[in-house]
Amino acid sequence: MSGEELNPAAVAQPVEDVQGDGRWISLHTRFVQECKDAEPDVLFVGDSMVQLMRQYEVWKEFFSPLHALNFGIGGDTTCNVLWRLQNGELENIHPRVVVLWVGTNNHQHTAEQVAGGILAIAQLLTSRLPKAKIVVLGLLPRGERPNPLREKNTAINEFLRSWLPRLGQVQFLDVSGEFIHSDGTIIPRDMFDFLHLTQTGYRTVAKPLSDLLLQILEETSVC
Repeated sequence: MSGEELNPAAVAQPVEDVQGDGRWISLHTRFVQECKDAEPDVLFVGDSMVQLMRQYEVWKEFFSPLHALNFGIGGDTTCNVLWRLQNGELENIHPRVVVLWVGTNNHQHTAEQVAGGILAIAQLLTSRLPKAKIVVLGLLPRGERPNPLREKNTAINEFLRSWLPRLGQVQFLDVSGEFIHSDGTIIPRDMFDFLHLTQTGYRTVAKPLSDLLLQILEETSVC
């Protein structure tokens, strides 16, 4: 990208309350309050892939013991996450690691723009939390069979793999290849709707992510 100001995926925006129930802003307000009450070592932020993780055993098994907070909201784009982080969700907390997982909902943006939006969030995190390590999760494949959205997510991951190393505090973890079988399909055992993960699917993500988080937390504890 020639400049973040030109990238619509890096423009902070709240979600428009189309339904009229104020649910999104209520969740954001709750997260801001949690920042006042909690002292997390690990902060998860992103869309439904983050939010739904709390409903599965892997959260209790792998991440609750790490004193983790979950700031995931279903449907969020990079723009929405950027707005949330700029408006209170990083106040009063000093996590040692932040896990960022967002981008698959940016349907109106190109792969390069989405990757730029994710990069902008990572840059904000490194600026606001200079002592924290950032783990960016690669986008997973979607759809039962190969399709344009899956190709787009693959392209986003390639941009991230190229761009993120320039931010010294950031690591990229991509397990997307674990979900595509030899015939190119995704199976319901891993993704019940060919987008959102099952318990089995989350375990595929959680094990390598947990190993990485434990490694980072051990390294930072001796610094």
